[in-house]
Amino acid sequence: MIVYLCRHASAGRRRADSLQDERRRLDARGQQQAQLMGAALAALGVHVDAVLTSPLRRATQTAALLAAELGYQGASQREDRLRPEADYAAFRALLDRYAGCEAVLAVGHKPSLPACLSRLLGAPRAAVDLKKGAVAKIEIEARRVRLEWLLTPGQVERLYAKPTAKSRPKTARK
Repeated sequence: MIVYLCRHASAGRRRADSLQDERRRLDARGQQQAQLMGAALAALGVHVDAVLTSPLRRATQTAALLAAELGYQGASQREDRLRPEADYAAFRALLDRYAGCEAVLAVGHKPSLPACLSRLLGAPRAAVDLKKGAVAKIEIEARRVRLEWLLTPGQVERLYAKPTAKSRPKTARK
């Protein structure tokens, strides 16, 4: 099973009121991050059988933008097990529930998503840092878990940036 773990894209500052924070939307930068990340995933040939998302608005928006760029036609599944306070046991149960899928995209939050990814990989708690909008590809085979790659929005932005005179390497030709 291939799992693409994504932390929601940029959504501005955290709100003190938890209900308002749950309704926090992606900001303009976050929308751009999610669309560009989706385009990069599509260019890498990513396809998914299911899109899972935390019920918080910024995660559902990120999932929708990624799914649209990937050409995913199904409905995203809202999962409380991807909320910021979710624990590893709940996250692992979620993966077990979708084990019949070849590939799954799961969109969640910090601190739960990086902590669960680290634990899946057998690393200390939160050893893997997922920046906002970042996607990690992991492959799960039986009891073996392997991190294939981790792509941040900054890396994707640099890949899609137009070359400038200064970005071209100098040559030693005379």
